[in-house]
Amino acid sequence: MPAPEVSAEAIATRLSAIGLTTRVLDHARHTSIEAEVPESLPAETWREVLEVVAKADRFGLLATSLGGRTLWAAVHKAVPATGDVRGPGHQR
Repeated sequence: MPAPEVSAEAIATRLSAIGLTTRVLDHARHTSIEAEVPESLPAETWREVLEVVAKADRFGLLATSLGGRTLWAAVHKAVPATGDVRGPGHQR
């Protein structure tokens, strides 16, 4: 599995190749990628965009009443330890 920074940069690079202008933001627990999405984005391009952001840990689309749309994706920096995944009292 690639390092989180590599994954975030790969997502940003692919979104840029599609024609979106991206911003990569570093946060304490994750790296986020944001891109403004034009109103005229063709359906085929949307499919490609969704394929790209599906590689992130989380993604979404923020749409405002003024017509702006910002696509975002987040890649977590830390992976939970195997023993912590199921929560306290549920380990084997």
